[in-house]
Amino acid sequence: MLSRRTRRAAAKAGVLVGLIIGAAFAGLPVLWMLSTSFKANGEVFQVPPRLITENFSFDAYAKILGNAAQMRFFLNSYIVAFAVTALTLVVAILAGYGFSRHEFPLKRTINAVIVSVQAVPPITLIIPYFGLVVALGLYNTYPGLILTHMVFTLPYAIIMTTAYFNTLPRELDESVKVDGAGGWTALWRILVPISVPGLVAVGVYTFMISWNEYLFALTLTRTDNMRTVPIGIQLLMGQHSYEWNQMMAMSILGSLPVLVLFLVFQRRFIGGLASGAVKA
Repeated sequence: MLSRRTRRAAAKAGVLVGLIIGAAFAGLPVLWMLSTSFKANGEVFQVPPRLITENFSFDAYAKILGNAAQMRFFLNSYIVAFAVTALTLVVAILAGYGFSRHEFPLKRTINAVIVSVQAVPPITLIIPYFGLVVALGLYNTYPGLILTHMVFTLPYAIIMTTAYFNTLPRELDESVKVDGAGGWTALWRILVPISVPGLVAVGVYTFMISWNEYLFALTLTRTDNMRTVPIGIQLLMGQHSYEWNQMMAMSILGSLPVLVLFLVFQRRFIGGLASGAVKA
């Protein structure tokens, strides 16, 4: 029989091998995408394929960055994603404070509805939302995209914000009220500053969902000057040819904002998720 030390070493080795395989499985497509972005389009199809190209080139990036139409896709994505994130955070803070600190009729019913919205597949709502957006005159506009994205970011944001506020003692609110201030002051001067890690987690998640959204961005826009990065990548797929190197270059550039946000707020993001999960 194997000794306990040997079994532990074997278990650690097995976990290490599993992690390496998982990392390779997740990382190899990203490396291939990065490699393809530095190749000429014709080199993408060479046999045998090469991960590291001999003809290293920034042409694909130059074409993307030098194309005003492509840059418009990025501008649209930034406008929509930042607006969705800001509005979602404001609404989630107010709703989360109400659910956490107050009792009111139908509270549990409303909470159940918010949770159930997350279980609805977005694709089933395409036709109803298209008709609603057109009827309201918001088709092919920023407000149409922003409000639609918020329908899918708000439920999670409210749930997480409520859970985070639940972890904060009510004595904080009462101490402010003793000084003569109201609930509004307690929320914005006490609870919100303390809840920054949780709000950062909600904000990063919201930005990521809005930035990467494809289905509604395609359905609710008509002209290229209103379309976002995911649609811009798809438009590089022509009828007779695909610009694979430009598609990969734009995918890399489109991944950078979310990656930078995560790296900058990494500690707060992970801490906020863990804190919210405790009471969720």
